[in-house]
Amino acid sequence: MGKKKVLVPIFFDLICLFNLLTGIQGFQSSAQHLQQNVQQGGLGLSKMFVFGDSYADTGNIGKSVSSSWKPPYGITFPGKPAGRFSDGRVLTDYLASFMGIKSPVTYKGRKMGRKTARYGMNFAYGGTGVFQTLVPEPNMTTQILFFQRIVHDNGLYTAADIASSLALVSLAGNDYGAYYARGGSAQGLPAFITSVINQLALNLKQIHDMGVKKIAVTALEPMGCLPQSTVTSSYQQCNGSQNTAVNLHNLLMQQAVAKLNNETKDSAFHILDLYGAFMSTFKTQGIGILKPCCVGMKEEFSCGSVDERGVKQYTVCENPDSSFFWDDVHPSQSGWRFVYSALQASLYQL
Repeated sequence: MGKKKVLVPIFFDLICLFNLLTGIQGFQSSAQHLQQNVQQGGLGLSKMFVFGDSYADTGNIGKSVSSSWKPPYGITFPGKPAGRFSDGRVLTDYLASFMGIKSPVTYKGRKMGRKTARYGMNFAYGGTGVFQTLVPEPNMTTQILFFQRIVHDNGLYTAADIASSLALVSLAGNDYGAYYARGGSAQGLPAFITSVINQLALNLKQIHDMGVKKIAVTALEPMGCLPQSTVTSSYQQCNGSQNTAVNLHNLLMQQAVAKLNNETKDSAFHILDLYGAFMSTFKTQGIGILKPCCVGMKEEFSCGSVDERGVKQYTVCENPDSSFFWDDVHPSQSGWRFVYSALQASLYQL
């Protein structure tokens, strides 16, 4: 990819469409950090199966594709790059902790054996969506196909295993980045959002039809507040127009999930409100929370970039634990801890 090693983002820059910047109101300074409260066996479920993108991927994405396998990713946990798009743990890890289990093995690491796969399996690949994006990795439909093969062909899990499991489904916006990169228009965006939600609903139903009783799907985070959008305001203001589009996505998803719950009669589907969790954190923490910890030294570089001589072209903040965002689009381990804390009460609804 030339000099720059491209970080696989959860979505590409939408500034070409959304150029109205609005600020977040209600910031308050606070040095207080929420503590992680691990609820052992919090859901009474023994396994987790994970589908989606970089917000949930714990190491499936190819090393040649992503900077997440290069320093400084993983410096907090596990102490070296391991494919997570963070300095440490991500949403998958925190949800597994809530369940009282270890983070499930990656699909790529499934050959480690039945014992290693006892907590479920992670099929998520960074950069992917419900449709094919610009990243040459399996989209959500293909990930579910992998799941079906593992169950039916390999016999790694029984029907009872599947019935006592939780599915985490992450959809963080890559489909929209690909839409604009391929020439999508502002006028066509509502129709495309509808198509994304329709496909997501089909995927959720497919997972449920496999026998999974509880399915948690993420609402879209406030994309207008991600550092790659707020950099134009020196990380001071969110892009209100981008967040308006996000709200349409989340509204349609709420309607789709309600319909699925009505059809299945068992309230299997639950939304993890990342939008609300991100925004509530922004409002309670100090100014500067929108600034990422790891940034490229120049516009053409990003976190993890090196030049042709191998010299790093990025800087890392002194204390990653004090930053909500790790890079241009992904939360830090501390950021995910805040999000998890905000979501914790609603997790019991599962």
